[in-house]
Amino acid sequence: MKTAAPSPKTERNFFQDVHEVVRLIPTGRVSTYGAIAHYLGARHGARMVGYALIAAAPALSLENVPAQRVVNRNGLLTGRHHFATPTAMQEALEAEGVRVENDQVVEFKKLFWDPATELE
Repeated sequence: MKTAAPSPKTERNFFQDVHEVVRLIPTGRVSTYGAIAHYLGARHGARMVGYALIAAAPALSLENVPAQRVVNRNGLLTGRHHFATPTAMQEALEAEGVRVENDQVVEFKKLFWDPATELE
């Protein structure tokens, strides 16, 4: 991620970087845990991206970190269990115009947003 070196007062951490990238995913698009991890230089850090989103849930609302826009590499809503209700993730995506069937994003490849190509 191309950012200025943090000053001692504002040290960054991986979770904050994940939240920052997730905030950049446009409405109506989705990204994956792995794509975000790869962009942040943690090639095998998909699970850590998930942990960062779980950590954001109690402290930040979906408006601040739209975690519903992050799905697994096949477009499945694997994070749905971490939302307030079992259908909340799907409902949030559908409110943004993303169609979901059987817990999977329809037209996933078309809606996929890769930070490595979109932000470089």
